[in-house]
Amino acid sequence: MGSPRRPTYASPARRQPAAGPPSAEPDTISASKSAPGPDMASTPGPKKGKNPGPAPSRGKTPPASDNVLVFPEPPAKRRKRHLLIAAGTVLGLVAALLAAAIFSPLLAVGTISVTGTKLVTTDQVRSALEPLKGKPLPQVSHDEVSRMLASLVQIKSVSTQARPPSELVVEVHERIPVALVKQGEQYQLVDVDGVVLATTADPASVSLPVIDGGAGTIGKDLFQATAQVLGALPPDVLSKLSNASAQSVDAVELKLVDGQTIIWGNAGEKELKAKVLAALLKVPADPKNPVRVYDVSAPRHPVTR
Repeated sequence: MGSPRRPTYASPARRQPAAGPPSAEPDTISASKSAPGPDMASTPGPKKGKNPGPAPSRGKTPPASDNVLVFPEPPAKRRKRHLLIAAGTVLGLVAALLAAAIFSPLLAVGTISVTGTKLVTTDQVRSALEPLKGKPLPQVSHDEVSRMLASLVQIKSVSTQARPPSELVVEVHERIPVALVKQGEQYQLVDVDGVVLATTADPASVSLPVIDGGAGTIGKDLFQATAQVLGALPPDVLSKLSNASAQSVDAVELKLVDGQTIIWGNAGEKELKAKVLAALLKVPADPKNPVRVYDVSAPRHPVTR
């Protein structure tokens, strides 16, 4: 059995010559593929059938940061930013000034000035407002002053004014007495709401009419109707009255100090009735035909007799 022969393969690039003497060295071509290095092994090649995209160009470097164009800030945006900064600064200063004014002891109440008192004394008002001393003026409110003076019933309302650095001015608006109500040996001064403002033992010392019977005798409705009528009269007419009475809310009568009678009627149109009555009382008296009754119950058609 002969020895086995291995087949030989000729390079496809060249063919064996048909004839000729053999050369000293075999005319063969060998190709070898070098093993991939570490760098090449870590970078896989492109997969077959996929487009890897354009290869990055060699020899070019990305532009340096110095070559980036920086556009200037628009003027409108810059102005807006400056305006916001200025507004914030101003608000901060205002807040600081307000805080200093509200809490600063330099503006503490040291003096309380009182005006408009007749039925109450200035000492009574100052005494009631004494706790306000030492308190900063901006912290003193009108409502607080009104609450502190509520115990003085003669005061209907007040007006306050702060005069830095330390003065508080309080203007008192008192209730107006319109009549006297006899209670035992005393006469009480009352306003249109029936609030007792003061007492006196001598009714002649006060130029106010006396309400016959008072609030407790004639009833609340009749008393209020009479008091509202008296409250509508001007001071010069009110000082000429001696007393007032009412048989009903629609039949209020007034008496003058010289004995003349005023038929008022109800409390409706009291402002117009007061003007008509004041005009009638200014008419010169006729000795031959003295007026004993002034009827203003229908103010557009007054009657005297």
